[in-house]
This record gives sequence, structure tokens and C-alpha cells, in this order.
Amino acid sequence: MSSIDRSQSAGGTRTYEVRTYGCQMNVHDSERLSGLLEDAGYVRAPEGSDGDADVVVFNTCAVRENADNKLYGNLGHLAPKKASRPGMQIAVGGCLAQKDRDTIVKRAPWVDVVFGTHNIGKLPVLLERARVQEEAQVEIAESLEAFPSTLPTRRESAYAAWVSISVGCNNTCTFCIVPALRGKEKDRRPGDILAEIEALVAEGVSEITLLGQNVNAYGSDIGDREAFSKLLRACGTIDGLERVRFTSPHPRDFTDDVIAAMAETPNVMPQLHMPLQSGSDPVLKAMRRSYRQERYLGIIEKVRAAIPHAAISTDIIVGFPGETEEDFEQTLHVVREARFAQAFTFQYSKRPGTPAAEMDGQIPKKVVQERYERLVALQEEISWEENKKQVGRTLELMVAEGEGRKDGTTHRLSGRAPDSRLVHFTKPEQEVRPGDVVTVEITYAAPHHLLAEGAVLGVRRTRAGDAWEKRNAEKAARPAGVLLGLPKVGVPEPLPVATGGCAVD
Repeated sequence: MSSIDRSQSAGGTRTYEVRTYGCQMNVHDSERLSGLLEDAGYVRAPEGSDGDADVVVFNTCAVRENADNKLYGNLGHLAPKKASRPGMQIAVGGCLAQKDRDTIVKRAPWVDVVFGTHNIGKLPVLLERARVQEEAQVEIAESLEAFPSTLPTRRESAYAAWVSISVGCNNTCTFCIVPALRGKEKDRRPGDILAEIEALVAEGVSEITLLGQNVNAYGSDIGDREAFSKLLRACGTIDGLERVRFTSPHPRDFTDDVIAAMAETPNVMPQLHMPLQSGSDPVLKAMRRSYRQERYLGIIEKVRAAIPHAAISTDIIVGFPGETEEDFEQTLHVVREARFAQAFTFQYSKRPGTPAAEMDGQIPKKVVQERYERLVALQEEISWEENKKQVGRTLELMVAEGEGRKDGTTHRLSGRAPDSRLVHFTKPEQEVRPGDVVTVEITYAAPHHLLAEGAVLGVRRTRAGDAWEKRNAEKAARPAGVLLGLPKVGVPEPLPVATGGCAVD
């Protein structure tokens, strides 16, 4: 009996909830997991259900030292709920499941399914098998069974989408365990990527974000060193695709042909998120990062020369083992020189299974905290100064859904500028929908957002806005969780706090 038949025979459609931790790859995988479950007849549980769904899926991350404690705490919270609700199921997938496959069911015997990063497509089958056999199913594949983009997906946004171009990573950064869990880089064929983008645009998507663990290494698996720049240029030929972004590149693979493609392809946005991790050459060497300060700043200089208004952001780790005060000062130097629009800063924490976790020279927490606070203060100052340069500029914003937490009380709407800066603007008299484009003049700058307090200068209704309107009408008319069309990819956060390039979260 299929999962649909069994749920219906039980008196109703089964609901699901997916809880996601970690980088963009995990977010993207969760969209696939949701699509798979809906394709099998499940419907999404209402927001705030807090474990009341019939199936709760944890898509886990393994890069934090306390990732397992967080998982088992949440599993423990669900144990009494599961005991009181016959038929409820719990599944654990993602990087921590790949790493601790033999531990999860021992520590949490009420878990029904454990699956890894390479076989997410098996989730509905494993849930059904666990229900029929009435015992936990643990299935971990050691290599990729099917590229995730071949799986059904529940996409949250009608106007913006992730498009995965590769999975896995060939780097050996000493602080990162993700390559060991997601495997070596595997590239999709360019034709398959472009076909997915064209299908998304046909549905109304106007912005895509190319996604890879090390996105600009694309081509290493298919033997073309310029494959990524060619892909960017090919995106520029797709009619109706207004904005192209990508995350996260590695400085080692950031070549001049990529900079030229960014500058010369009109729909590739003037934005670059490029992890620094440290400004110190000795620390970069200890991290096994195959570039040095001079190389990194040289890339920044070339990007700024080719794309003067580019907003550049980064990731930085503070307190890596062996980091001296002089090393940290070099990081501050790079921050001052690069003048990042935004930096995602992290205090180093041990990742079990990584070489860095066993290194001598672990930095005391008090020292790490003090350095972290100095770095954050410097970057806040620079972010504010860089944002002030935007005041007086006229920008086109893509209207966003749910970006501004206070929009309801301020009677404003929010959107993203081409360089991905968040802008709150005065709500115009004319109706605007997420995906539509408005033209505004920036009047005020804060460290993390801009304001356009005057009247909107122009509104352009778009096919993306039409798609958003259509989707919401369909949601009102259909049961929750119905799949809407062909490839479904999720809402890309323009600069996610958890980055995919090196899985530092």
C-alpha cells in the first residue's frame, strides 16, 4: 500500500514539518525533501506546529561543535509527543546523519529513519518501510545517487530561486568537515543547468542564485577551466531572467574571466560574497586556504575596477588555533582595505573530525570573544560608511516578501537593490507585489539597511509579480502544500548567515 493510500485509510492526509540547520546546501536540500514528501501525498503542517506534524524531518548540520547536542535536545523534546501519538514518525538526515549514522538510533531509539546527504530521494520510501516493518531504517549512501535537481521540490518563492550547479567540494580546509560528508565535487552539465533556469523563468522566476559548495570551481569535474564564466554569460542570454547571483566562490578559483563575465553580463548583479576566513598568511596556511592576503586583496581590487558599485561581503573566522594578536591585526588590516559592505563573523569552534580540532594553540574563549567584538565593531563602522555612500542614489529594487520585520507597523515595503542591499521604501498608492520592480531614491543609511522615505519614482509590474499573485490565488483555492509546476527551488537569502562556500556557520 502506498503512503498516500495508507494515510487516507487512516482517516486523513498526513502532515510534515522539515527543520533545517546549516548552510545554503541544507536549505536547498530541505526544499527537495518537502517536494518529495508532497509528491508522496503529505501536506505541510501549519506554521508554528512545533512538532505536531505526523512526520518531523531534521535536516542537520555537522560544522558546529555542539551540533549533536542541539539535535538530541530537539529529539528529546519530541519523544513524549511521539509516545502519545501512534503513527507519528521522526527522520534525521543531512551532514550529522552522514557522520553519526550508527549513533543516532542508539541515542534516540524513537527515531524512525536516518538518511544521509547522498540519498535524500529515498526519504518517502524509508518512512513507508519503517511504518510497515515497525523498526528504524538507517540508510546512508557513500556516493551521490542522483543529482538533487532531478527531485521534486517545494519552492517557497514565485520570483526567486536557487539553482544548484554542483555538489561536493575538493578542498581540504582544516576547519571544515563538509567535504568528507558531501564528497568530491560533482558538476552538472551546463545544458541541464540552463534548461532548469529556462523552466523556472517560464514559471515567472526573474532572479536565480547559482549554488555550489565552491561555486566558481565549477568545471573542474567536466574538464573546462572557464566553465563558470561561460555559464554566467549564458545566463545573460535567457530572456526574462533579470538577476543572476552566485554563492559562494573560493578565492583560489576566482579568475579574470569570471570578473570579465560579471562586468559584461548585464543581468549578473554587482555583488560578490567571497570568504576571507583570515587576513594572516600563516593562519591561512594552517587553514589550508590556497591563497594569501595579497592574492585576496588583488581580487577585490580587480572586481572594484571592473564593477565600481559592487557590494562585496565575506566570512571571517576569529580565534583559529595558533592565531596571534599580530595575525588578528592582519585580519583587521584586510577588513579596512577591502571595505566590505557586510561580513559574517564567526568565533572558531572545534568541528569534531577536522584537523583543526586537534591542533595545538587553541585560543582561550575570553581572547576569542575580545577579538570578535573588535572585529564586529570595525565592520559595523565600515558597513555604515559604505551604506552612507548610497544616499542620493536612484536604485531599482525587486520587491521582496517578508524581508522587513517592521514593515507592517511602518507602512513600508522592502526590496533588494541590484547589489543585494536591503532597502525599506514608502508604500506607493499603486499596488506592488513581490517580484515587481520599483524605482526609489535612497534617503537614509543604517549599517544593515537603507531607507527610501520619499515617494516611489516608478513601478514596473513584472511576470514575476504575476507569478506571485497566481501562486497565492492557488494557495487560497487548494489544500496547503500542493506542488506548483516544474522545478521548484527555494527563496535564496541574498547573503545567508550560514555560508555554503566553506560551511562555516
